[in-house]
Amino acid sequence: MKDPHSVLRNPIHTEKAVRLMDKENKLLFEVHRTSKKQDIKKTFEQLFNAKVVKVNTFHTPSGEKRAYITLSKQYHAADIATKLGLM
Repeated sequence: MKDPHSVLRNPIHTEKAVRLMDKENKLLFEVHRTSKKQDIKKTFEQLFNAKVVKVNTFHTPSGEKRAYITLSKQYHAADIATKLGLM
């Protein structure tokens, strides 16, 4: 397995990301360009001990790759954001 910090690079903290965290229990991360959804899911579950339901990825016009990580209902995205220092 790759180094976890090379897969998940940075959490994204924008107004939209905060709204998704509150309403849909999702977190937004910048990820490595070659990371696959399965790698992102395994890495997130390993780092934060939280169950991931779904991962959606997209490429920004500037060439970055980002991932929306949807958590299981038993875990709260706000709690993980607090651990990351975003809240």
